[in-house]
Amino acid sequence: MQYGLCTLSIVPARKEPSSTSEMVTQLLFGEHYTVTDSTENWLKIKTAYDNYECWINERQHTRINEAVYKSLQHQEIHCSNEIVQVIRNKSQETSFPITIGATLPFLKNHQANVGEQEFIFDGHAVEISQKQSAEKIHETAYLFLNAPYLWGGRSPFGIDCSGFTQLVYKLNGYKLPRDSDQQVEMGHPLSFVDEAEAGDIAFFDNEAGKIVHVGILLDNEKIIHASGRVRIDRFDHYGIHNSEVKGYTHHLRVIKRIL
Repeated sequence: MQYGLCTLSIVPARKEPSSTSEMVTQLLFGEHYTVTDSTENWLKIKTAYDNYECWINERQHTRINEAVYKSLQHQEIHCSNEIVQVIRNKSQETSFPITIGATLPFLKNHQANVGEQEFIFDGHAVEISQKQSAEKIHETAYLFLNAPYLWGGRSPFGIDCSGFTQLVYKLNGYKLPRDSDQQVEMGHPLSFVDEAEAGDIAFFDNEAGKIVHVGILLDNEKIIHASGRVRIDRFDHYGIHNSEVKGYTHHLRVIKRIL
């Protein structure tokens, strides 16, 4: 078994082993994984955080040994809580940006370590083992406002609807799967929209009944979600009403309580 860790800002992860294949997610700095298969120039991986399977280019793979992987599995996870912050590779004397949600392995005294590599991080980090309030979830969600929509994206430079909800909840101590049709299996369903509270998650389906969208409920019948960009729209028992198109854009399927 091979193991790896992302030591770049963002790594595209694809459905098939090809640079032209659909990007299904992204690895952020510090996230670790197992390698389950390989072809020429490509590695099939399973992410440790959410067991998501995808392919990455082997040139963007940093290998770690089993002992380091197991240690990462049991560490307290610290994540950057700043939209963008510079991290410095002390070993190589280079610097590069990382985005909100990036993991900082073995963080101590502003220093993260990956094998023999040492990284200096002077930004604000959060330890994500403690569950936070709906208010904190909203504060995190607002940081992503106007981030452009990107299928498979997980950063403020491009994010999809389920990547948005996963990252927001991760930074506040709640673990969600990667995709909306997986996230809908979490939490407790509500019978009526009137029962919904800020911090609940709403799911939306298409004409075939497949879950295709997700967003986070706010106060005053509003929802924050990634559609074109991360935006706030009106929400009711029909779904999401977009004032720009003067109509409903997403059909409500179910509301789940995660908190």
